[in-house]
Amino acid sequence: MDGFVKVPVREQDAKVRATNFEEVCLGYNKEEAEKEALRCLNCKNPKCVHGCPVSIDIPAFIAQVKEGDVEGAYQTISKSSALPAVCGRVCPQESQCEGQCVRGIKGDAVSIGKLERYVADTAREMGIKPEGAKEKKGKKVAIIGSGPSGLTCAGDLAKMGYDVTIFEALHEAGGVLVYGIPEFRLPKSAVVKKEIENVKSLGVKLETDVVIGKSVTIDELMEKEGFEAVFIGSGAGLPRFMNIPGEQAMGVFSANEFLTRSNLMKAFDPESRTPIMRPKKCVVVGGGNVAMDAARTALRLGAEVHVVYRRGEEELPARKEEVGHAKEEGIIFDLLTNPVEIHADENGWVTGITCIRMELGEPDESGRRSPVEVPGSEFDIECDAVIMSLGTSPNPLISSTTQGLDVNRRKCIVAQEENGQTSKPGVFAGGDAVTGAATVILAMGAGKAAAKGIDEYLSNK
Repeated sequence: MDGFVKVPVREQDAKVRATNFEEVCLGYNKEEAEKEALRCLNCKNPKCVHGCPVSIDIPAFIAQVKEGDVEGAYQTISKSSALPAVCGRVCPQESQCEGQCVRGIKGDAVSIGKLERYVADTAREMGIKPEGAKEKKGKKVAIIGSGPSGLTCAGDLAKMGYDVTIFEALHEAGGVLVYGIPEFRLPKSAVVKKEIENVKSLGVKLETDVVIGKSVTIDELMEKEGFEAVFIGSGAGLPRFMNIPGEQAMGVFSANEFLTRSNLMKAFDPESRTPIMRPKKCVVVGGGNVAMDAARTALRLGAEVHVVYRRGEEELPARKEEVGHAKEEGIIFDLLTNPVEIHADENGWVTGITCIRMELGEPDESGRRSPVEVPGSEFDIECDAVIMSLGTSPNPLISSTTQGLDVNRRKCIVAQEENGQTSKPGVFAGGDAVTGAATVILAMGAGKAAAKGIDEYLSNK
């Protein structure tokens, strides 16, 4: 029966990790990875590949892991993915590649994500780099944003021979990988910086502290600086709020602000120059991966943490692994619950939040059952901080300073899914700037599609 059960992955003990920011999951070693790789059936019709937004040849790289050929496995993955060490850690594999795995029908799916992480980490330790372009095309492409979609688009175009420059608004490259995802899930120096160095090793240039729409416009890049195409991968950094009474109180944060302070500015470090509020009791509103990241960060800063979510456990959009880790660490889930008011003291600081119980009614447009308030079920939770994790939308700076660039009612850039083409000739877009907040791998898939679209556009120009 061994083949039906996946090789367990080593993790930090829950009580220990709840007090530090070191990586929770420790990954596979060589013996564990090769043993897990043996569970792959090498299907003739590999559904796992169809479940991967960047179409990695999963059976091929796993076969190479079986043989101990880490370099071969890394180059196989690198043909499709610019960020394998990142994806192996943060992809929602259970709903993508592993969700399609035939092994999962009668047992555990093959741990594709953990094997990808093993290959990427081992290749990094061995000093293996992705293979670059054999010849240059002599055409310049600008990439706006150094998050997952931008890095992927840049890497693919560089491999095709284009002269690529990434423009990043912040002082550090990586986008949501550095400001949004905590250190305990995605180490910055050991993983993210090394992945970015791999992209740069393909010949990609990177300029930080450049705010497109303010420092320079897209039209100026194309008309004055000689860029023949532009890809917008600027993400979605504008947080949403509930607009309930008391939301302006001190101690109310967006998850974006809270996580950016902690992750990018290292505010969790007692010696940081940008300290962060260390709440005693914190309520996180929302149920996605960002909510789990905010809740687990607040816990590590010393708070008792409640996650308030208006639907039930089955409807939680966060990865099952993240929810499981949060529960193991002691985070309290108040499900089928919704905030209606935030309370503050005479100085304007949060003292508590009033919530109401919910029940699930009929399905909404997305097929999820709509939560309905239970009359008279209000109750209070005492707290000194509230973190709102309700999704984000794109900053309108780029769209408002670029003539001929269409956006929809949510201020997301309108782009064709198959190639990233926008309404403005030569300008492409993808990732959260187009879809609103989504996953790292979906943003990478959009960057990949846009790279192909840009290549076709410039080849026919």
